[in-house]
Amino acid sequence: MRFGVFYELQMPKPWDAESERRIVHEALAQVELADRLGFDYAWCVEHHFLEEYSHCSAPEVFLAAAAARTRRIRLGHGIRQVIPNYNHPARTAEGLGMLDLVSDGRLDFGIGEGATRLELGGFKISAKEKRAMALEAAEQIANMMVLEPYPGFDGRWFTMPARNV
Repeated sequence: MRFGVFYELQMPKPWDAESERRIVHEALAQVELADRLGFDYAWCVEHHFLEEYSHCSAPEVFLAAAAARTRRIRLGHGIRQVIPNYNHPARTAEGLGMLDLVSDGRLDFGIGEGATRLELGGFKISAKEKRAMALEAAEQIANMMVLEPYPGFDGRWFTMPARNV
């Protein structure tokens, strides 16, 4: 059996000027403790515009800070929004590569597509087409990370010229 911690960075109202800073730093301290106690993983979500539910719109920043404070625990995107309207696939592939380097190979990667009207609508994503958008992007993110050079892509939801990613 494996044990881990999972962060949404939830913050119910009322808030004060220090609330977000405090919750982020408390969560990072918990990840440090989990590392010392032998927990297997710490994952952080990506959500947008969900004020009380999640204050984690940039999990890659949280995970980089966690990587700098820990030695053994695996760190994961649980999940990264992969639809191009949220995050361009090349930026996702580049970010994953950098996080894997910063964490000395301790990165895990989970993908998602978003579910709420607040998130989807905020980035003008069709709820009916989100699955197809996510699958197209996920396939190309994987290709960008293993093909050298990446041959480029002209898809339905995004285009990318040939580049070494």
